[in-house]
Amino acid sequence: IYRELELNLRIKPKKRLVRERPEPLAVPEAINQVWSMDFMHDQLADGRSFRLFNVLDDFNREGLGIEVDLSLPSARVIRSLEQIIEWRGK
Repeated sequence: IYRELELNLRIKPKKRLVRERPEPLAVPEAINQVWSMDFMHDQLADGRSFRLFNVLDDFNREGLGIEVDLSLPSARVIRSLEQIIEWRGK
């Protein structure tokens, strides 16, 4: 029916990014050299959503800090990072 009414959509080919040689990822060589941070969110059974802020040490994959609350304002994230820096001495 779509073809008869000439309603069929043209499928565009995906453009591929041409890269000569990908740069290898930097691998940390010691503890406290590289940290990763991530925000996550999920929903409680009653429908309220909550957020998590995670900080990991990339060398040994140790969890340095987790903040969990219904909202995480920037001041709380900064305070959490400052506490981790004070504790780990970075």
